[in-house]
Amino acid sequence: MELLALELALGFAIGLSLGLLGGGGSILTVPALVYLIGQSPQAAVTTSLAIVAANSLVGTAAHFRQNTLVWPVALVFGGVGMVAAYLSGGLSRLFTPAALMVAFAVLMLSIGALMLSGAGRPALGSERPFAGWGWVVVAGIGVGVLTGILGVGGGFLIVPALVLLVRLPMQQAVGTSLAVIAANSLAGLLGHINAGPLDLPLVLVFAGAGLFGALAGARLAQRVPVHRLRQAFAVFVILLAVLLLFDNAPKLLV
Repeated sequence: MELLALELALGFAIGLSLGLLGGGGSILTVPALVYLIGQSPQAAVTTSLAIVAANSLVGTAAHFRQNTLVWPVALVFGGVGMVAAYLSGGLSRLFTPAALMVAFAVLMLSIGALMLSGAGRPALGSERPFAGWGWVVVAGIGVGVLTGILGVGGGFLIVPALVLLVRLPMQQAVGTSLAVIAANSLAGLLGHINAGPLDLPLVLVFAGAGLFGALAGARLAQRVPVHRLRQAFAVFVILLAVLLLFDNAPKLLV
């Protein structure tokens, strides 16, 4: 019973993060499944993809109903990003894993600091015009390359790219990010489906609780002021970066 309560609480928190911030799914889900539920890392990756895909689809539908999802941007951004990720996948072999993660953490710190300080604030609201499809392609390729090299590429990369480069309002960036994450997670799940048996009861518990969390997060995102939502996302990114540095920086000295 205690384990079920833990699974429900974790599932709700993961869904809430996705619905509210447009990211945090895989970053939160994999460690939770490994360290708290006891799955192997390999099984946790497959389970995480199924959970994040389900929650992202629900969050996408909720944001669509709230008119905070820009389908054309999601399709172009996600399409070019997937191609870029595929083509750049082999580049990761040129660097050590620790060096890659430290570089990624520094990038996250920079992005978080920019968003937290309010740099470029006029470009983050709806009063500034859409940056144009060229920037959508550039941002999609940039995130795709990072995804291919680092093996990650959730909303903590997509949302800042949509806000800072494409100039989508924060709420639209969150909704559009969820559509991209849903597509990527489904594609990843298909690629991992033969890696081992999927713990379907666990997926259903996490995903079921996450559905309510994603709906609650999407509604909350509409009520939270834009600058507060941006600050919350920035703090989230910075905390993840600090954890990555703490775990990987000492490995560079070995």
